[in-house]
Formats: sequence, C-alpha cells, structure tokens
Amino acid sequence: MPTKSSKPTPSKRKTIAPAIEPIPFEEPVIQEEDTVTFKRSHFFTALSVLTFAVGLLLGYLIWGTNVFSGGGGNPQAVNQPSVVEEAPEIIRYDIPYEGYPSIGPDDAPITIVEFSDFQCPYCRQWYQTVYEPLLAAYPNQIRVVYRHLPLTSIHPDAQAAAEAAMCAEEQDKFWEFHDKLFGGELLGAGVYSQYASALGLNLEKFENCINNRTYQQAVQADSDFALNLGVNSTPTFFVNGLAIVGAQPLDVFRQVIDKELAGEFPE
Repeated sequence: MPTKSSKPTPSKRKTIAPAIEPIPFEEPVIQEEDTVTFKRSHFFTALSVLTFAVGLLLGYLIWGTNVFSGGGGNPQAVNQPSVVEEAPEIIRYDIPYEGYPSIGPDDAPITIVEFSDFQCPYCRQWYQTVYEPLLAAYPNQIRVVYRHLPLTSIHPDAQAAAEAAMCAEEQDKFWEFHDKLFGGELLGAGVYSQYASALGLNLEKFENCINNRTYQQAVQADSDFALNLGVNSTPTFFVNGLAIVGAQPLDVFRQVIDKELAGEFPE
C-alpha cells in the first residue's frame, strides 16, 4: 500500500533537459567557369567576424582601456583574457505532495513528484526502463509521488485512465493499478475492469466510481496546477523540487539524487 506523508517542501528548482543541436545545412556550391561562388555559411562567417571587429572598435572608443580593469585592480589584467562564467541558476519549485498517491518511506530524504500521463509513450518508456531500477538503487531513500497530467488533446484515453487509477486508490491499489496501466498496451473501460478484477478490487464499487466520474475534478486540479506552473510535457519530475523534464535515463536521476544527498545543491 502506498504511503502518504508530508515533508518540508523545498523552495527552488534545477531544470535538466536534453540538448539537441541542429545539423547545419549548407546549400550546394555550383561553380561555373570564370565565376566565383561563395557558400552562404562562408558569407555569414565573414559577416560575423566583421561585426565582432566593429564591436571591439566601438567598445574601445567608448570605454577606453578600462574595459578589462576595475578600480584598484592589477594593471596587467588589461593584457589578460577576461572570461566570466555565471553559475547556472538552481531553482527549487514548491510542489505539494501531501495526500497524493505515493510509494516509499514517509521520511525518505528524496521525494520525486512525477507529473505523468497513462497514455504517454514516453511515460511508459520511463516506467519500463527507469522506475524500478531507480527505486532499487536507493532502497529506503526515495519516495515517489504521482500526480496527473493527462494530455487530452493528443491522448484521448488519458483522462479516463487517470480517473480509473484514482478509483483503484480508493481501495488502496493505486500503484498496482498504475503498474498494470503502464505495463499493458490497451486502455478503456473494459480493460480497467479486467485490471480491477485481477487485483481483487470490489468491482461494483470500482465501476460506480468510474461511471460517476468521482475523481474528474481531482485529476483536472492536478493538470491545472502543472500547466500553471509551466509544465507542458510528460513525464516531468521534481526531485526535492528540482525539475527533470522528459523520460531521462537512470544516470541523469542518479546524478541529481547523488548531488542532492551530498548537499551540493543550495537549499
């Protein structure tokens, strides 16, 4: 049975998302006799160099030799390259998790709030490749909290599946039902009843809950919270308030969790 508890919620977040660099496209070069043809990329490179040179000249004319030196600084600093790297901003989001379906110890040092969609293929992929190995890698150190974000515009069965999972939660079987939804390939009212029957739920109570749409507003409230926060894709996770977007591999979660356990992230 999932455990539910309250824990002091953090106040900032770190967003981690995969970077995808576009592949540069170069137009073919057509050369004719006595004709000089430049690639478009060469033209923009030359233009960038010219713009950079003009910028340096203007900077020198406006600021003089004080561009690289501060008051009372080392006079030789003018002759040294100056590179200023700003540390990436780390933000923790305040994500409520008390009273939502959760699995793991109440006093776990790491709480992962997952916003997910039972019809989302990436959510299914993360469940099948990362969920169990992650829990196994940190025994008694992780609590996972599930919150709903059914993307109904592209996943027409996601809302009903979320409501069915909450009907299973009424009978303390949310996570078992969760596993069946992500472990199977089909969704639909008949499938939900089959899962409920296999889990030994009271079918009459379960089906009445679905037919009455008992948890429609609760699921909608989860979605509204996520969208207002700026979450617009599934799955999205908050590890003690630090955001991980997408079905990231196990190593990404381990890096964040290990740093968090080591106290390397600011509170």
